[in-house]
Amino acid sequence: MVYFFYGAETFLLRQKVNNEISRYRAKHQSGLNFGRFDFTQEQTFADFKKFIESYSMFAEKKLAIGENLFDAPSATQEVFIKYLETSDLLKDMESFLIIVQELRLNEERKKKEKYILKDVAKELFKKLTGKTVDNKEFDRLEGVKLEDWVKKEMLTRGGRIDDKAVKKLAVFVGPDLWQLSNEIDKLISFEADKSITENDVDVLVKSKIESDIFKTVDALAARQKAAAFNFLYRNLAKGETEISLLGMLVYQFRNLLLVKNQIERDLSFYQMDKVLKMHPFVLRKTFEQSKNFSYIALQKIYGRLGELDLAIKSGQIEPRAALDLVVAEITG
Repeated sequence: MVYFFYGAETFLLRQKVNNEISRYRAKHQSGLNFGRFDFTQEQTFADFKKFIESYSMFAEKKLAIGENLFDAPSATQEVFIKYLETSDLLKDMESFLIIVQELRLNEERKKKEKYILKDVAKELFKKLTGKTVDNKEFDRLEGVKLEDWVKKEMLTRGGRIDDKAVKKLAVFVGPDLWQLSNEIDKLISFEADKSITENDVDVLVKSKIESDIFKTVDALAARQKAAAFNFLYRNLAKGETEISLLGMLVYQFRNLLLVKNQIERDLSFYQMDKVLKMHPFVLRKTFEQSKNFSYIALQKIYGRLGELDLAIKSGQIEPRAALDLVVAEITG
């Protein structure tokens, strides 16, 4: 039997593989019929073939983990495709092969291919995602799916978290599940006996893009379109997604609207601290930024961000186009 686990979400991909290995070892404890094969190394295919075809003295099923096949030389990929077509591996119920492949997303939206695949890898991908192979894709999590993952992980690890804290944590860290996993452990350790709140996230979790978001909002307020684009695209180049950046803009303009509302009510900065209960640094920076926007302008911007979020989720607009539109409309 052949399984193909692939995608851009490396955390979930590795978690799935490790779970499968643990399940196998729990049933087959000798370890003599388990092997890992990195196809980028010389002689790996020959070693893999020998492992699959050799006779086993133990009444155990075989499990082979094949890694980096799409990064191997084209000749190796061609040989593997031929072996898949001519051997009994697809039907063999005594030998199991799990192909694990991390793939890079294609950022060129006009092209149909979701992932960047070269030469023989395209044929290999088609073969492994066909009906004869049990395959599972691991996509990057965003929006509601990301928030649901945070809630599930919290419960699995024995923690509790309220909904507002979930949203803030997802926005602060974005779809980086490796960092989110670490932050979840840190939050649970800090608040072992009570539910994690927004304030806990403010205090313990440092947003990867918080500094640049403040700079972006400053640029937007000053109608500096080029500077705003520069800050946003710099984070895209670092691996952030348009969804996470838009989420951070929604978060900050929501803060601006809350602060501006308190200013309209003639509350002082120190009175706001008690009412809004924001992190001191966030409140100070937001208070200063709020001077650059009218209350009506902030309402319109926040409302527009909500419209674009809905348009993205309904497939009416691409996230990158929405991000560009936000900057163009505010600075225009």
